[in-house]
Amino acid sequence: MIGTLVTVTVDRPLGSFHPEYADMCYPVNYGYIKGVMAPDGEEQDAYVIGVEKAVKEFTGRIIAVVHRFNDVEEKWVVAPEGFSLCAEEIMEQIWFQEKYFKSEIRMEMRCGSHDGGKKIAEQENKEDHQW
Repeated sequence: MIGTLVTVTVDRPLGSFHPEYADMCYPVNYGYIKGVMAPDGEEQDAYVIGVEKAVKEFTGRIIAVVHRFNDVEEKWVVAPEGFSLCAEEIMEQIWFQEKYFKSEIRMEMRCGSHDGGKKIAEQENKEDHQW
């Protein structure tokens, strides 16, 4: 799946607010992959990073997967062709939402390392909050 080209339909563009949590502003574009179903029965969610303006749709490559230990679904991280960040940098950009979950970033290679990067940037939530 990592490296796959996908198109994200953005339903929460950069700068928008969560429909149920008015204090949560999206610092990245966020949406879903049409026709790809996630374990929660909804279409697969994705963060779009490396795009500095609000967009309605974006085609890019999956560069990482956010695995949540206390949720039924994973989030994909999609970026422009050739764009890369370390796991820690990805977590910084998506922390606004991931801080509520125990999760880890999974990616092919870890920046500046030769360990394969299978488990990177694990964080634990401070509160057991489910969206």
